[in-house]
Order: sequence, then structure tokens, then C-alpha cells
Amino acid sequence: MAVIVAASNFLVQYPFDHFGLKDILTWGAFTYPVAFLVNDLANRRHGPATARLAVFAGFAIAVVLSVALATPRIAVASGTAFLFAQLLDTRIFNGLRRRSWWQAPLVSTVIGSVLDTVLFFGIAFSAGFAFLDTWTGMEDGSLAFAVPFLGREVPLWVSLAFGDFCVKIATGIVMLAPYGAFVRLFVGRDGVATRA
Repeated sequence: MAVIVAASNFLVQYPFDHFGLKDILTWGAFTYPVAFLVNDLANRRHGPATARLAVFAGFAIAVVLSVALATPRIAVASGTAFLFAQLLDTRIFNGLRRRSWWQAPLVSTVIGSVLDTVLFFGIAFSAGFAFLDTWTGMEDGSLAFAVPFLGREVPLWVSLAFGDFCVKIATGIVMLAPYGAFVRLFVGRDGVATRA
């Protein structure tokens, strides 16, 4: 998970400059959703305690890697968003684990993605958190200037958050296929691992 988060923190600094989406999407949106898949697989196979342990370990390693690959503000935003969103994902998943195989990963990913997106983009790019750049001696990295979005002007970070969230949801849906395959191969119907 740490490698996924660190790569995403590096890639979020680069707009996806294709198909006119540079004001809506960054490259980081394509890598980060895999963290939810990894967390859900750990939760399904080994239970919520192991999933939480993976989240805490991923958090610690990702923060260290992110400081080297991104700005301190992005590292703080990422660490905060990752920790809270993945722990929420773990809790929701565990509450739904006995339902149809696809419900727990889909619902937990959608709700976790909402929290992750709001926390990450709010802290990393809204003007309200510019003090993080000041404290660390960095230039203001806020993306608060207005861009057209759905017929109105919004801060760039809001449109980027929307694009990121859409990709997270689309990826979460696509990731149901490998998740389902893993569950069929390694986990019994009762949610207990069938093989090592």
C-alpha cells in the first residue's frame, strides 16, 4: 500500500493533460484506488485487525516516501486522508462482510473514497491550508484559482477532487473483478481463508 500511496502523491502533482481533462484530473487518480482493493483483500482474507495493521504500516512508510517524492503539504494531506479513509473502509467493509461478495468492497470503497477525496484535496490544495506551505518554507501550493466547471466557476482543487472521485469510483467498480477472483480462489463463502 505504501508504494501505491507514494506513487499517487508524486503523480497528483501532474495534471492529466489529455482529452481536455487537465482541470479535472491528475495522474495520481489512476493509481490510488488500488489501495482500497489491497485493504479490502487483506480485510476479507485476514480480518479487520490485520487490515488495520496494514493501514498503519502503509501510513508510516507512505509518509516517509511521500516527503521525498512530494511537497510536505501533500505528504500531510495524503497521510491524513489515507489513514482516516482506509480505517473507515476497514470498518464499513467488516460490517458488510457477510453480504454478497461485492457489497462490502463496493460500499466501503465508495464511502472511503468520499472521505479520502475531501480530506486530501482540501488539505493539499485549498487556500485554507496554505499555512502548511508557510510553516515548511514552501511556496503556496494552493489551487484556489477559479476554473469553469459544470457551468460555473469553482476553485481548481474542487474540480480536481471531482475528477479524482469519479476515477476512484470507476476503478472501484472495475476492481470488483479481480477482487471477486481472489475471493473465489482463496477465501471461503464464510469469509475465512481457504488456502495459505
